[in-house]
Amino acid sequence: IIPRGGEGLISFVVENSRIPVLKHFKGVCHVYVDEFADLEMARKICFNAKVQRPGVCNAMETMLVHKNVASSFLPPMIEEFIRAGVEIRACENTLRLIPDLIRAKDSDWPAEYLDLILAVKIVGDMNEAIDHIERYGSNHTETIVTNDYKKSQEFLERVDASVVLINASTRFNDGFELGLGAEIGINTSKLHAYGPMGLKELTTTKFIVYGSGQVRT
Repeated sequence: IIPRGGEGLISFVVENSRIPVLKHFKGVCHVYVDEFADLEMARKICFNAKVQRPGVCNAMETMLVHKNVASSFLPPMIEEFIRAGVEIRACENTLRLIPDLIRAKDSDWPAEYLDLILAVKIVGDMNEAIDHIERYGSNHTETIVTNDYKKSQEFLERVDASVVLINASTRFNDGFELGLGAEIGINTSKLHAYGPMGLKELTTTKFIVYGSGQVRT
């Protein structure tokens, strides 16, 4: 079964099906802006990931920003989002920088908005960002923006998602964009194999994308 539809439909099918399900589940996608990010690149990536097509599963739903660049990155970034009609749901530390935003609720962090709504959280370091992704993400698409190669490799290694990107928009998790042609969906579950089980059948594929500021048009 390959269910296509809202989160409620897919959850119902997964819970009640007696046969394997290819789970095109929700996309709670994050962009983490590291302290060593090129902030202009980060601005373009984050704007594209949220605004270019907000109603799709590979759009950014939460933006995580390192505390050391928050004061320089967030005010102009959020101003640009607001001009584009994006509603911001902000953590307490973000509200201290920009008090007029909507306070984020616990329900915002795991939310797939599919709309011009964005949750924003300031994090102390990459470990906190990865912990947040592990807790609230949906194993769909995750991006880090950084010029620190070692950190980028650690992010790739530790983050569990079907596609993990460095310095590129989340919007590139797409069959055509990855050179695979038409897709039925983006599976976020790890399926068992059918028939003889060798080493290949015991593994799954994780797509890794290296970018230099690419955005989807």
